[in-house]
This record gives sequence, C-alpha cells and structure tokens, in this order.
Amino acid sequence: MARRIKDIAVPDQRGRLAVVTGSNSGIGFETARRLALAGAEVVLAVRDEARGESAAERIRADGGKRVSVMALDLASLASVASFADVLHERGRPVDLLINNAGVMGVPTRCTTRDGFELQFGTNHLGHFALTGRLLPLLRAAAAPRVVTVSSLSLWLARLDPPGLNGERRYRPMGSYARSKLANLMFALELDRLSARQGWGVRSIAAHPGSSRTNIAISGHGLGRAPGAFNPQALMMNVPGVCQHPARGALPLLVAATSAAAVGGGYYGPDGIGELAGLPAAARVPRRATELAAAVRLWRQSEELTGVAFPA
Repeated sequence: MARRIKDIAVPDQRGRLAVVTGSNSGIGFETARRLALAGAEVVLAVRDEARGESAAERIRADGGKRVSVMALDLASLASVASFADVLHERGRPVDLLINNAGVMGVPTRCTTRDGFELQFGTNHLGHFALTGRLLPLLRAAAAPRVVTVSSLSLWLARLDPPGLNGERRYRPMGSYARSKLANLMFALELDRLSARQGWGVRSIAAHPGSSRTNIAISGHGLGRAPGAFNPQALMMNVPGVCQHPARGALPLLVAATSAAAVGGGYYGPDGIGELAGLPAAARVPRRATELAAAVRLWRQSEELTGVAFPA
C-alpha cells in the first residue's frame, strides 16, 4: 500500500457546486454532509425524493446551509437526461460530480427501464451517461473533478463484452463486481481523455473499503420476500469487518477535495486488504489498466447509452 494521505480535513468549499448521487444514506450521505459543512452548495441526486429531503434536513441540522434535492434514477436514461437538462437550464458550472449511487447483489437478473442488466446499467451506464451530459458544465468550472466510486469486489471481475448484460449467465455478485470494474476503468479513461482533449476535468476513483451501508440490504431484497436471509447484511454486523460510513467516505473526500489527489488516481483505506483505515492510494488490478479494453468499454457505453463525449 502506498503512503497514507494524512491530510483528510476537507478544505474550504465555498463557491463550489457539488452533485452527489445516492446521497440520501451511507457513503453518499456522509460525503455530501462533509462537503456541505465545508461550505459547498450540494445537490443530493437521489431516486427517492422523500428520503432525500430527510437527508437534507439532517445535513442542515448539522450546519450545512446550501443543500437541495433533485430526482435522479440512474436506472433510467430518460431520468438522467431530465436531471442534466435542469442543471443546464440553471447554467451553473458543476465543480464536483460524485458518482456514488449503486445497487449490489440483486438475487435474480433484473433490468433497467432501458433493458440493461440492473447492476451494470445503474452503476456504470447510468453514471457514464450522467457524466457525459454534465461534461459542458464541468468544463465551465475552474477546477472540476469527477469522482467515481468503485469497490473491492472488482478484483473478482472480468469484462466479457458479450456478457456485459448478464444474459448468458447471471451471478449476483459477479455482475456487481463487473460493474465496479467498469467504474474504475471509466474513471481512468475519463482522465486520460480529459488530458488528451484538454477538457480540464480531473477524474479520480475511490472505494470505501468495507462499510456498513444499505447497499447490500436494498439490492439483496429486490424480488425477495421481506426478511429473507441476507448473508451480506449479516457480515456487516460482525465487529471489525465493516467501518462506519463516515470513515468509508474519507477516500471519496480525499479524491474530491485534497490537493494530494492526482488525476487518474485511485484511493481507498490503508488497512489490511484495504477493508478499513485512513485514505491512501489503492491497488489497481492490471485488467483495469488495459487500454484496449478501456477503449472498447467506452465505445460500447456510448453506443448503449446514446451519450457521446466530444471527440
């Protein structure tokens, strides 16, 4: 593991606009809360607006002043387009985009509204389309960053282009791992393209290690009876296995705000197996750095979403 990043205080964020997906709970909520407390104007981009408003009230009660809620369903390309259109109408540059929302461990193959396997479609394609649609607003900011959240599970994944949609063989955690590998590959390729094309956007990836959040519970419950046995949720209650979401959010905050965070970097906890600890540079699987695979994934993502980044 590379050197720990000791400075984890969030610097002054006044005057900056941050969009955080999946920010009504867990890692996303803690990230949004810390950004708001540092003075940023934060948009909670959430699927459930009622839960988003509840989260916004909690942040305001903590002292975060400028927090708003907007509906965003990453499992719907139409919702992604509508969300981006509203921000474009407002015309405010986006300084920080946190691609955090996700679904994990869906027991049976489900699809998004556009027919994509739910985990790959939400976790990767939804964020790919969102970033592409917000790119002009990001480029208009002074020092924009895009932070995309991956996961330790990516070490179990391989990108099989014919099997991206999970039609040939669906495995709940295999599909999740594939989406998280795609997240990291997207973040790395976005930074390469930004540097090559002069977009001025710093793209960084992060993962929270093992943290106690709702992601394992909500995804596992899709299509199952309430109260069904969930081994993932059980593991979250084992002492020493999972850290608090506020701790898990630290690598994201470093990627989003630290001067030490480099474009094309990847950050996670510094403990054993990167499960817990303080932020440091994370290990990157060799398959995530394969340029030909990254280009192929990018082209497929543009074709599937209909969102093309500028050449």
